[in-house]
Amino acid sequence: MSGHCDLCEAAVITKRHYEDAICWIADCEICQVPMVVWREHNPTPPDLVKHELHERLGEVADEALGEGNWTIDDHMRNIPDHYHAHARRPYFWGRP
Repeated sequence: MSGHCDLCEAAVITKRHYEDAICWIADCEICQVPMVVWREHNPTPPDLVKHELHERLGEVADEALGEGNWTIDDHMRNIPDHYHAHARRPYFWGRP
């Protein structure tokens, strides 16, 4: 990795819900919703890894946001070169 990556740094800034050798899940500092971060600095995890990341995020999201009351958003807007995904409530972008 060249340069600095906040996601690689993995500083505990917000509530940390989960972590293991593959990923960590915390509330996004900007959105305040659960976000899974792949520990590898790479924007495209293999399908199997991506599935595991989403499964772990789903377990946390069900507890934090209510079972089934969320969707996965993995459009990496602010940090496009390190895979991460958010669990967002329905209509997150259309909220007043």
